Amino acid sequence: MHLNYHFLQYLCPELEKAFLGKKIIACFSQNKDELILETEDAEESRFIRAHFLPPQIYLSFPDNFSRAKRNSIDLFKELIGYEIVGCTVLSFERAFYFSLSSGKTLLFKLHANRSNVLLYEKNTATPVKLFRNGIVEDRDLDWNSLNKKYDLSWDSFEKLEGNASQFLPTLGAIPRNWLKGRGYPDENISAKWELMQELLEMLETPLFSIVEKNGEPHLSLLPEENPIKSFSNPIQAVNELFYLALVRGNFEKDKNTMLKKYQEQLKRTKSYIEKSTQKLEELRNSPPPSQLADVIMANLHEFQGGKLEVELMDFYSGETVLVKLKPNQKPQDHAASLYRKSKNRKLEWGQLDKTIASKINQAAILESQIEELNEIDDFRALKGYKKSHGEDKVLQKDAVILPFKTFEFEGFPIWVGKSAQANDDMLRGYTKKDDIWLHARMVPGSHVLIKTSGLKSIPASVLETAASLAAFYSKNKNESLAPVIHTEAKYVRKVKGSPAGSVMVEKEKVLMVTPKGPEEIFGKGD
Repeated sequence: MHLNYHFLQYLCPELEKAFLGKKIIACFSQNKDELILETEDAEESRFIRAHFLPPQIYLSFPDNFSRAKRNSIDLFKELIGYEIVGCTVLSFERAFYFSLSSGKTLLFKLHANRSNVLLYEKNTATPVKLFRNGIVEDRDLDWNSLNKKYDLSWDSFEKLEGNASQFLPTLGAIPRNWLKGRGYPDENISAKWELMQELLEMLETPLFSIVEKNGEPHLSLLPEENPIKSFSNPIQAVNELFYLALVRGNFEKDKNTMLKKYQEQLKRTKSYIEKSTQKLEELRNSPPPSQLADVIMANLHEFQGGKLEVELMDFYSGETVLVKLKPNQKPQDHAASLYRKSKNRKLEWGQLDKTIASKINQAAILESQIEELNEIDDFRALKGYKKSHGEDKVLQKDAVILPFKTFEFEGFPIWVGKSAQANDDMLRGYTKKDDIWLHARMVPGSHVLIKTSGLKSIPASVLETAASLAAFYSKNKNESLAPVIHTEAKYVRKVKGSPAGSVMVEKEKVLMVTPKGPEEIFGKGD
């Protein structure tokens, strides 16, 4: 209710007492949505602070304010040197104005996201200057037209059939909820009138309370059971609301945003450690792929006639195994692939060991950061924490919409471009020369990158997974088998003037894979 007429009618007389005779000595802004006026008289200084960043529209009138040394601009220079001679609320409107000794009028229009400050010369109907120039309709706003009149008689109430919103549109959410909570919509006209009169009586003798609703502080003029704080002075109430909603509120939001980010990272890290440790044990305890390759090579005759499925006796385990080939795949090629996998297994073990150790260290760091962050209880300490941990840049980076989808497989980040232009952006701004670049061969599709972190070789399973994604995000998505080219990113270059996503590729190799999407590979969608 802090922007409500019913509150402003009590605030303005107190503002007149506080600012009467004070001279405006500065008017400036430190960001595009906040205006500050500094006033003083022989006894004291006082500030008017209007914060208009939607949806956080708040006023405060502090005794002190420290102007920033940088990023501050002077505004409304026409006000400087003139005294405030009055403060008046507009009738039944979310607006009030300061009258100045020069005859000028400074109007505060508090229309939620369309809030603004407008300056009027003496005896003029339209403003000469606006704080928020983007609100076009304010350029021709006659402030006198904002005054409204409502007939609050029984006759009017009866004629409107007790419709509260039509009878008194200025009520706002909290008073309307008070009526609703007492069964107002279902009452007869006489009972509605009694409830309305009871409500108006409370609004005429208010105690200004700050209450929490939906996790945010709100100002109420009605009796409240468990208020955060209550005030008899409206200036004190609105100042406290400003502090709780913006200063304290933004502190809590910043802190909770960081905590959530850390907690999500910790959850993902622990999940990765658990799954990768399990996979490492499975790799160490399972027979090497070369054994199955030996069995296939010893039984090539069983595949005669173009058979794609054959049951063979595994002479290592003594058990029968089913061997499946892909369409057009020779058993020798399948065996060769298994020999390669066996050769790369040691490399895969080493990479998993190294990545798990790194993730365990990362989890310990995150747990320490969460503990440290939980102990911070004020904005200044949070700012120092962010500065020392580089969190300002980290959070800004998180806020940027990246031009690619991000996945991770066996500790290797895999990035998939979102569009033709995004493919170019990824190649120009996010690629290192040792990264592995992949693309479906001879068809349109997304660029795919494997971030190698400088490693000279990567496991075949990582390369095959990235290739499957490249095939999935291409015109070959529905093919049973698709060719994918891959090379180091340093051999991929953009030709000047070529269409978005088009590149020149050198020293590429071809890999045949089955197209697979993230849901099939990682158990999740895009």
